[in-house]
Amino acid sequence: MPIDPSEALVVGVDYGTLSGRAVVVRVADGAELGSAVFEYPHAVLTDTLPVGDVRLGPDWALQVPQDYVDVLRYAVPAALADAGADPAAVIGIGTDFTACTMVPTLADGTPLNELPAFADRPHAYVKLWRHHAAQPQADRINELAAARGESWLPRYGGLISSEWEFAKALQLLEEDPEVYSTMERWVEAADWIVWQLTGSYVRNACSAGYKGILQDGRYPDQEFLAALNPGFADFVTAKLDQPIGALGAAAGTLSVEAAAWTGLPVGIPVAVGNVDAHVTAAAGNAVEPGQMVAIMGTSTCHVMNGAELREVPGMCGVVDGGIVAGSWGYEAGQSGVGDIFAHFVETQVPASYSEAAAADGVTVHEYLTRLAATQRVGQHGLVALDWHSGNRSVLVDHELSGLLLGETLATRPEDIYRALLEATAFGTRTIIETFAGAGVPVSELFVVGGLTKNKLLMQIYSDVTRLPLSLITSAQGPALGSAIHAAVAAGAYPDVRAAAARMGRVERAVYTPDEAAAARYDQLYDEYRQLHDHFGRGGNRVMRRLRAIRREAMAEATTAGTDAEALTGAASNGAADGAPQTPAVAR
Repeated sequence: MPIDPSEALVVGVDYGTLSGRAVVVRVADGAELGSAVFEYPHAVLTDTLPVGDVRLGPDWALQVPQDYVDVLRYAVPAALADAGADPAAVIGIGTDFTACTMVPTLADGTPLNELPAFADRPHAYVKLWRHHAAQPQADRINELAAARGESWLPRYGGLISSEWEFAKALQLLEEDPEVYSTMERWVEAADWIVWQLTGSYVRNACSAGYKGILQDGRYPDQEFLAALNPGFADFVTAKLDQPIGALGAAAGTLSVEAAAWTGLPVGIPVAVGNVDAHVTAAAGNAVEPGQMVAIMGTSTCHVMNGAELREVPGMCGVVDGGIVAGSWGYEAGQSGVGDIFAHFVETQVPASYSEAAAADGVTVHEYLTRLAATQRVGQHGLVALDWHSGNRSVLVDHELSGLLLGETLATRPEDIYRALLEATAFGTRTIIETFAGAGVPVSELFVVGGLTKNKLLMQIYSDVTRLPLSLITSAQGPALGSAIHAAVAAGAYPDVRAAAARMGRVERAVYTPDEAAAARYDQLYDEYRQLHDHFGRGGNRVMRRLRAIRREAMAEATTAGTDAEALTGAASNGAADGAPQTPAVAR
């Protein structure tokens, strides 16, 4: 029976850092009828692998690709059930992914970690976007590209990130040549999951352009790659290159196997893969020049369209049609935002605060926010740098680290918490000003993600940036964006702009700048920028030196054991022998 167009549905699936989210959306108006979340059982591997006793080094972040397939098997059917939807009404499915998240595979798409011989080899696993251990390789790529005057380098703000495809692949080659030799495809996870859905491998234009250094139809040439490492010369032709699919097009149709996983009809169109940030612009109908979208979660990605090509220092790339056809899509970002707040709450808040929050029936985040909201701007006397996960834009340096200045014996946890909120807003303002200085002005900030629930944070962002903040009201913005692309792939709309105009969901100017607060933030921002440039632009390279010392110490600890372990062992042996124990000393 033909589907009534007014009742046609699409499914969007958003793959985040810790979970995958599926949403069922009505094609006619973008109404979200049902959703479900599947938490990755293996989460993020930062210390050890799931098998064996192999320990990971500093700045590693891996994942298990089976977790991604399980999102299709569990979240999609659960979302359909939540919506009370007839699967036969679904006319298409779209997906998006964190980027740059890379899967090393055989020619048929089998991930290398699923081969018994490589189950205990770290380089056989997925390298998550926040895997920053390839910074030395990124440094060499940047130095060589600058020395050779490579024409593609300015389109990435003059710096290639350690998070991206080439740096991570070069690290794999140099640290585990056997795994690299066995690898036949180096696949963005955004494309790998579409491969699993359709049985065909199509590379999406977004990931290829922003993360794969594909500009004007060409990757870095063989001569450049050979100069990095002779074994890397054929990387593009042998392991990376693949047909490119346009955003909003169909990559193929749902296979019999994937239909069984998801409960969806066999043969429905599957949209070309996409990146979580870029797909979200459609969810808020924020696709015109000057409309910057900030997707705020563990990290923040900033995307916007421009009418003209400009070279913006320190951005993550500019790609023709990288967000929607007919515009230049720009990307920037911050490597740590929600992660920074979570780290502070999990490791540096005293038990008395947790107890007080529990007594009030709120989370520690909510309790700290409530206390911080009572302060006047600048009352805490602090300024922080938001580099706990390095700096993605505009410095593109993941050897940088966090900093807090102004702490005294009177400083309270809520003071530091507010300073960290402000630091991330200062980081966004740095990005906005850099774009404006390069001739790509930002007139409005659209925000989406779980952090939009924090009203204090949103007002701080508006005050710091001096911009109105519009909220993309979908609880699952990227998933809605993927659903919009699925509707286009299914032929329900002629293009993404038309679909976004009908299906996007946004509340305009929910937050506007307070002039008195903005003026005081201008003062604090001046201090932030001085610290930003001093520690980030070569005035003092202490953060990099500390990272190097840490790596050396951790390597020694891994191979020889730490003094602390030796002392603990000695103390334990003494206690077992009945030796007297020294009482603890309060410090």
